[in-house]
Amino acid sequence: MTTTGLARLEVQSVTWKGLTWVNIEHPTMAEMEYLRARFHFHPLALDDCLSRVQLPKVDEFEDHIFLVLHFPLFNKQMRLTLPSQVAIFAGAPYVVTVHRGELKPLVKLFSDCMQSEAVRDELMARSSGYLLYRILDVLVDYCFPILGKIIEHVDEIEEHLFERNTRQIAERLSFVRRDIIAYRRIIRPQIGVMELLERREYPFLKVDPDVYFGDLADHTRRIWAELEELREVTQSLNETLFTRSSQLTNDALRILTVIFTALLPVTVIGTMYGMNVHLPLADRTDAFWITTGAGLLLGVLMWVWFRLNRWV
Repeated sequence: MTTTGLARLEVQSVTWKGLTWVNIEHPTMAEMEYLRARFHFHPLALDDCLSRVQLPKVDEFEDHIFLVLHFPLFNKQMRLTLPSQVAIFAGAPYVVTVHRGELKPLVKLFSDCMQSEAVRDELMARSSGYLLYRILDVLVDYCFPILGKIIEHVDEIEEHLFERNTRQIAERLSFVRRDIIAYRRIIRPQIGVMELLERREYPFLKVDPDVYFGDLADHTRRIWAELEELREVTQSLNETLFTRSSQLTNDALRILTVIFTALLPVTVIGTMYGMNVHLPLADRTDAFWITTGAGLLLGVLMWVWFRLNRWV
């Protein structure tokens, strides 16, 4: 077993029983030149390792495959799930992972592999295909806690949906819906990559693709199914919230209309007696109380009428 950290390069490697795992975090052109010189990878594949917008894919070569995959990473400041890219070269005697060090399960797996002989023997004693499966397995499993958080947020919104603070609930629902859309964009192209690994057999990987990569494909399809269900649920919640907000608005408008209508007699009488003309009772000292009482009486009668007709 040998472990290596190359000076001036962000390259770490561990070798066990003829299999080498090279791990590169925060790649630059220097690391790509190192890979080109050591493994003779295709220049376009090395360029893809540095790209932040490369779509998930599988490129097949004579003696290795090149994978580009995206996995979710939740940004607390933006309250949004963002993609983190991982590029993987897998041949018979090696597996090379290139990433930005953001995915904690991958970082921890490599660290455990370097520090523990038992972990090296578990991961690297079989074949490069099995090591590739274990790397992808921890990354796919990492998707579920983030998915669980989204499900938890949706359940909380559903629980408080009929409370009166609709503005706050609408804001939370908008953030969750945006997060689900972002997550779907990450997972959807990944399904095709996993299914291709499941169908195709690469002799140099020395692993049964249907058993191992099929398991990853099943997990990915399960995540997609959960996201589809969440999308439908949040659409229904949004429609319910819109209906609820419209109902509250209509209730407020109805109450305001009833109050205005009930005060209309007082307003009309006050307006009439504000005109510079002679009106009945104008000379009486108790004209104010008579007119006010008459207006309030009419208002009360109108309110009773509204109640009898169940308008309020």
